[in-house]
Amino acid sequence: MKKKNISYVGFAGDIIHYGHIKIINTASKYGSVVVGLLTDKAISSYKRKPLMNYKQRYTVISNIKNVELVIAQNTLDYTKNLKKIKPKYVVHGDDWKKGPQKKTRENIIKLLSSWNGKLIEVPYTKGISTTKILTHLRKEIVNQNKNTSSSLKEKKGVEKSKVRLK
Repeated sequence: MKKKNISYVGFAGDIIHYGHIKIINTASKYGSVVVGLLTDKAISSYKRKPLMNYKQRYTVISNIKNVELVIAQNTLDYTKNLKKIKPKYVVHGDDWKKGPQKKTRENIIKLLSSWNGKLIEVPYTKGISTTKILTHLRKEIVNQNKNTSSSLKEKKGVEKSKVRLK
């Protein structure tokens, strides 16, 4: 790694969007970016099963500009990885102050203080989230299925009318 300080970023890395890139770019301003990539089991412990498996997500994340190293994060709890690499910074979106990651955040703050590390929270990127992307995709699929179904019914109706015309 090039820079002396390490910036640790924990990611599921399943559906990457602008907000994630913003976090990585912010982390790179503080030091070498090490991504703790959640394993499939870790992701499934607090939300849906990932769309891509760990190896696929590893390939995507490790090829993002400013990411210098990707390591497995086997649980939602960052403790094991943080104790191992002792980063100067942990960088995360500020959307984890509530919900399933609230306790993880509190544990990280406490742990970082033991070696004078610091939590950097990047403001939530309004208008974009993995949940919004998935919701939009589901709606698109439903609409396409409705349109396909309607087209098939229309086609059958045209074929029936041709039969009647003969």
